[in-house]
Amino acid sequence: MKRMRVAIIAGGQSSEHPISCISASGVLAAIDQSRFDPILIGITQSGAWIDMRHSRFERGSDGLSYVPDGGEKLIVDIHGIKDSKGHDLAIDIAFPLLHGAYGEDGTIQGLLEMAGIAYVGSGVLASAVAMDKSFAKPIYADFGLEVVDGITVHRDNWEKSRDLEIAKIRALGFPIFIKPARSGSSRGTAKVKDESAISGAIEDAFRFDPRVLVEVAVKGREIECAVLQVDSIAKASVLGEVRVHPPHEFYDFDAKYLDSSTTFDIPANLPEAIAREISQAAITAFEALGCEGLARVDFFLTDSGEVIINELNTMPGFTPRSVFPMLWRATGKSYKEVISVLCRSALDRSKNVIR
Repeated sequence: MKRMRVAIIAGGQSSEHPISCISASGVLAAIDQSRFDPILIGITQSGAWIDMRHSRFERGSDGLSYVPDGGEKLIVDIHGIKDSKGHDLAIDIAFPLLHGAYGEDGTIQGLLEMAGIAYVGSGVLASAVAMDKSFAKPIYADFGLEVVDGITVHRDNWEKSRDLEIAKIRALGFPIFIKPARSGSSRGTAKVKDESAISGAIEDAFRFDPRVLVEVAVKGREIECAVLQVDSIAKASVLGEVRVHPPHEFYDFDAKYLDSSTTFDIPANLPEAIAREISQAAITAFEALGCEGLARVDFFLTDSGEVIINELNTMPGFTPRSVFPMLWRATGKSYKEVISVLCRSALDRSKNVIR
């Protein structure tokens, strides 16, 4: 039986480049090589596609992994992916382990659609909408899910009428969270406790996106659910609870990746009825956006028992120690098995665009 060639695509141009490299290393090590023929493709921070079949990630000064700038460049266009001499790499499945802009936002999905390459994960529209929290929230609300109160601040409006925008923000009360509308791993996210910190937090968020989301801080537990499509049916994992310890006040980038201040309770200690409600809400969110393949859906559970959706990630962190694989391991599917399910589902689904 012919092994299917899987292109594991890592890196990318977003601020989450090193996290993508870590995810790709995990998948490359765990994929079932009796069924799949994996090859590693890197995208540098400047956007060059690199053939990494005979190279490895480099370590930056921060200790994180990066795609090397000096590797052999690939030729990538709507006709497929070729080596530097023009030989087609004959990719059967692309596994775009890219987080953030140019990877999780529908852009690479559009390229793969035009190239006719099957790929893991959600399509163009679902990826784009899920990535932009300001667009996803009204859809969740239309499907009966509770969302966090907040407003969107556009850079143009901020520059033209800063005082008016600050007044709108102030009316939400404090504390609030200020974050880019289309970023991940909590890059550019700040918890703001008074008016004096608004401008600095807004400007920092604008470094990642010209649209910024300002939301009321929800006091409650952070619960996560992993959704996996098995035979075209969305299934929910057991639930996990994120616990963030001092000195961090919320689940920011450092707490996620750079220190040991976060722990996870898997499964989360929840009443059965609440657990069912959150699991169903995760599937509702997945289907509301038209997602495919996989997602991690994050919720708040307030002291009064209210379930509020925070966000949906169409390509969550995918190392063996990431939340998505851990939740499925606790549900009964190994890391290797989850990878196989995703590759099969990429081949089984119909194209999103009718030619």
